[in-house]
Amino acid sequence: MVGAVWGARHAAGLDGAKLLMVERAGGGRAVAIDALGAGPGDRVLIAHGSRVRDLTVGAAVPLKDVIVAIIDDGDVKGLRA
Repeated sequence: MVGAVWGARHAAGLDGAKLLMVERAGGGRAVAIDALGAGPGDRVLIAHGSRVRDLTVGAAVPLKDVIVAIIDDGDVKGLRA
């Protein structure tokens, strides 16, 4: 997770939502909604899609990238600490 994102104006459904800029393992960045309380430097698992969004943060949220886990450790080749 790189840092927080905010703005004075936002789409309906994002009231009170915590938005985070995340760096993908393969490169590039994305903005994801966070209901878990991730912080700068945390490794997170992001799920994408309307189904996961509906089950975690609700159908009214206009974002499909959702932080679903904060990773403490892992044994995966290429996983950065």
